[in-house]
Amino acid sequence: MPLQHYGVLAARVVARRREGGRDTPHYQLHLRDAGGTDYRAAVNVLSDQAPSELLHVVDEDFRHPLLRRLPPVASGWTPLSSRPGGGGLDFVRDALFDPAALRRLPPDLPGADNDLADLLDRQVLRVLADTAATVYVFGQRWPSEPHLPDKVFGFLPGNGVHDVHMNQGNAASHRRDDGVRQDGALLLRIPSQDRWVAVFLAFQSQSWHTDDVTGHALDGVPTGPAGPGEAVRALRILAALVNPPGADRQAETVTLVNTSPAAVDLAHWQLADARQRRLALPAQRLEPGATLTVATGEGLTLGNSGGRITLIDPAGRTVHDVRYTARPAAVEGAAITF
Repeated sequence: MPLQHYGVLAARVVARRREGGRDTPHYQLHLRDAGGTDYRAAVNVLSDQAPSELLHVVDEDFRHPLLRRLPPVASGWTPLSSRPGGGGLDFVRDALFDPAALRRLPPDLPGADNDLADLLDRQVLRVLADTAATVYVFGQRWPSEPHLPDKVFGFLPGNGVHDVHMNQGNAASHRRDDGVRQDGALLLRIPSQDRWVAVFLAFQSQSWHTDDVTGHALDGVPTGPAGPGEAVRALRILAALVNPPGADRQAETVTLVNTSPAAVDLAHWQLADARQRRLALPAQRLEPGATLTVATGEGLTLGNSGGRITLIDPAGRTVHDVRYTARPAAVEGAAITF
């Protein structure tokens, strides 16, 4: 069963607290929205599943179409739908970051800049010092506790967000939480520098090849992002011509690239569009560094008002998923690059 109370919290950071020890510690954030409601965000820094160290990616100049769909600054809690277009995040399907960039860090060690709490401090202390900076926390809200003060920061009523990490492809003990488009993350808005910082977290025990409906790990596939990894992720969507000159849809194309040092056999690979219509790739070998431009014909619909293109391997796994908006698609004859 997917998360029951998924959404995003838009608020300002009031305080933070680091937790040590080995009992699934968290990095705790005290946040407050524009209406004065207090929240706590409990960010995992250690897993209860071996291997316990978390994987992380920090993008200090994050740019993505989802930023245009966020609720207003410091507006509090907004429930999100886990359906396409519902605002939920999906690490596997939304091309938010390159999974190959994920790195492991221990939760909290003596010394500077050597653990996950230090990494979070580096970003959070920046927004604490800037009164104009705000945070968006994607995750699951726990029920408000009107008669219980928050156990970390003491505000009343207790109220907050957890599951601020990948929420699909879980190991058996957490499989009940699996779902698509319900991943957690921290997005930090720093208006004085006109940029966004994004923090993405995942557990090493989670699979990066998940069912498109349930979010469960696909059978027989290695778990970590480096497992199926380099061979499977070698093939990527490089560009698409979604608005060719004239009115002939037959001229729409998708260009793929093999980024690996080995040839890839394209037999039984497919492309899919936003409506899940599929097109088989030509059965040929794509050499290292080579590109292949595929005419979509009537097999796929690449709309000029925005769309989605998904690359699917022979086992049915989503390998690369890209989206584009109406603005670049409006330029007739120009390819969109990803």
